[in-house]
This record gives sequence, structure tokens and C-alpha cells, in this order.
Amino acid sequence: MQVAEVVSLREQVERALSSQIVAGEIAPGTVLTVPTLAADFGVSATPVREAMLNLARRGFLSPIRNRGFRVTDVSLEELRQLSEVRTLLEAPPMRDIAGRLDEGAAQRLLELADEILVAGHEGRFQDYLETDTQFHLALLEFTGNPHLVALVRELRQQTRLIGLKQLAESGGLDASAREHTELVRLLLAGDGPAAEALMRRHIGHVAGLWSGQVEPA
Repeated sequence: MQVAEVVSLREQVERALSSQIVAGEIAPGTVLTVPTLAADFGVSATPVREAMLNLARRGFLSPIRNRGFRVTDVSLEELRQLSEVRTLLEAPPMRDIAGRLDEGAAQRLLELADEILVAGHEGRFQDYLETDTQFHLALLEFTGNPHLVALVRELRQQTRLIGLKQLAESGGLDASAREHTELVRLLLAGDGPAAEALMRRHIGHVAGLWSGQVEPA
């Protein structure tokens, strides 16, 4: 197998596992083994092992000697801290971006917002998370600051957003997803203060709605 093929398989396995952990489909404390996952994914052990090592570096898994990897738990305090950092990085730029979106850019963002909503409705949590990331990074690209985009991308790769499955079943995920469309409309209208406030509320779901600790308003 070529190196590129191994990397591609590793990325596919890593994305699938991280999405399942984030969505709550694989519960904290679950022990995962390379042979079992390789059989489940229909691939060799090498890309699975590499994917699990990467997830361990991201804090999603912890190695168990001679047994495999255990899915780590995440505390409400950790969610709060990650939410706080994301808010500091992502909310203030909304004032600068407001009024700067052209129709083409706004249409693309609205398409991503629709994809997020549909993926949430259909329980396709991997697609939901990946499209959500695309949306947020695309917004930040309008700042013209690639370092900011890179920081947020790295931060999102470390973030655990637990309970997506339960949130989808309660209807809270739908409400969160619809905020993307509202945000684009505020930016198109040039209402920076309102866009910043909405982004603050939206990111707050990481430590609130998405943790299952706060009921949707």
C-alpha cells in the first residue's frame, strides 16, 4: 500500500472515531482495540493504530497497556475553558467582518448552514461536525489573518463536544444549527454588535447545550 493511501485511511478512521466520540455514540470509558476496529472499518491495523495514537495526542483516548485505548471523559470545566478561548478568538472578529460579505460569499455560507442543519436532522454527525468547522473557518478567513484561522482549526481539533446524539433527539441541535443562518444574515446587514453577541451565544453551547447540562431556551 502506498504511503498516501495509508494516510488517507488513517484520516478516515480518525475522523469517523472522533465524530462518534463527540456525538456520544462511543461513551467515555469504552475500551477500543486495534484488531476490532480494523475489522469494523475493513482496513489493516496500521491506519487504525495511527489514528488511535493521533486521537490519544488530541486527548480523546488514553492508552491501556496491552489492552488498547480507553475513551477519555471530559469535564464541564474543560468544556468551559475551551469555550472561553474560542469565544475570545471568534466573537470579536464578527464586528470587522460585518458588511464585508459579498453575495457570492454569503450564498456559500448559507449553503454550508443548510448542510449543517440537514446533517443534524439526519443524524450524520461526522458530516455535521466537518461542515460546522468549514463554516466557522470560512468566516474567519474574511479577517485576512491566516494565523487566527490556523489557531481556531487546531483548537477545534482538540475540542470535545459531547452529547450531539442526545441534543439532536431533544431538538436542541436544530436550534444551534439554525444560528448559522441567522449569523450570515446579521453579517450581510452589517450589524457587527449583534453578530458578535450571537457568536458568543453560539459558542457557549459547547459548555452548555452540547454538554447536556443546560436546557435549550
